[in-house]
Formats: sequence, structure tokens, C-alpha cells
Amino acid sequence: MTLAEANSLTFGAEGQHKARDAKQSLLVACLLTMSGGFLDAYAWLSFGGVFANSQTGNVVFLGMYVALGKWGEAFHHVPPILSFLAGAGVASRVRAPLLCLWGEILSLAVVMLWLRSHPELAIIGISFGVALQATSFRQVDRWKYLSVTVTGNLLRAVDQIALPANSESVRGARTLLIICGMFLLGAATGGPMATHWPGVALLVPIGLSMCALWFCYRSGRRTT
Repeated sequence: MTLAEANSLTFGAEGQHKARDAKQSLLVACLLTMSGGFLDAYAWLSFGGVFANSQTGNVVFLGMYVALGKWGEAFHHVPPILSFLAGAGVASRVRAPLLCLWGEILSLAVVMLWLRSHPELAIIGISFGVALQATSFRQVDRWKYLSVTVTGNLLRAVDQIALPANSESVRGARTLLIICGMFLLGAATGGPMATHWPGVALLVPIGLSMCALWFCYRSGRRTT
């Protein structure tokens, strides 16, 4: 192997490493978590009290309505659960985060352009796309997080706060609390958008995901 070939392989490996670092950056985590909060608020208000990504909420309502014998209401919460499982299964098998992020963007675009008038199909499309993204992006720096819920992120932040005070625990707590704040910001944005501009509301999470995608690609190119 020549020196030039060795250098090329080295720079290529460094580029892949930087791209991987970009996927685990706080900026990407914030963009995707804000999108997650937005989509839960949007889906809840637009599709009759059904969550797109908070499957805990869907399971709670499913169990409650089944216990009350309200089978029609219970059924509304089944499709997003199954769709989320399907999306997570695809992402786990594909193991290509950027491709899965493209998949989420395409799913949201299809819902916005063709399926919004069919709630039963729209919620399936959103949940599938969200699962693709959430399964593929679960690491911010050295900490685990979820872009589709806030409970686990709050618990991880508390874990960091409970550790002996040092620069790493402080940074971990701050990182996870920032992510929780972005989820709140997304939900606060999604509510008014779903109420006042439902036809174009999904442009917001599409735009957030596109920004995350652009940042990952840009970081990879800068090092090759």
C-alpha cells in the first residue's frame, strides 16, 4: 500500500468518525427532540387524542378503554403502537441512521401532502417515521437519550445530578436538561401550529429533521 493510499484511508476513517460524532452531537439531539415534542402535540390535537410517539400514553389509554368496554376508542390507539414497533424493527435491522432520518422526512411529507385528511393513515405514517428516527439516534455525546419522550431523559439527568460533582456529571445533567427543554419547546410550538395552521404544521418537524441531516452530512464532508 502506498503512502497516498494509506493517507486516503486514514482521512476516510476520520471523516466517518466525525460524521458519527455529528450524529451524537447536542445540536442534532436538540433538533430531533424538539421535533418529537412537536409531533406529539400535533398528533394529539389533530387526530382525536392519539399520540404519535408517546406509546406509553397510547398503552395507558388502550388499557383504560378496554377496561371500560369502549372498544372503538381503544382501537384508535392500536395502529400507532403497531406502526411504531414496525418502524423500530426496520431501523434496528437497517442500522443506517441517516437513511432512517430520510425515511422519517419522507413519511412526514407523505402525511402532510396526501394523508392528513385520513387520520387513521396519518397517525400510522407519523409513528412509523418517528420510530425510524428515534431508534437510530439514541446517543448524545456519551449519554443515552430518547427524542420521543421526556421521562427517561429527566431520570438520566437526575442520575447525573446525584453523582459526585465534577465536570462530567455537570455537563451530563446540563445536556439532558437542555434536551428536555427542547421537547417542551417542541410541544409548545406544535400546539398552536396544529390549531391555527394545520395544513403546513408538519413543515416544522420536516425542517428540523432536514437541519439535523444537513449538519451530519456537512460534518462528514468537512473532514474528507
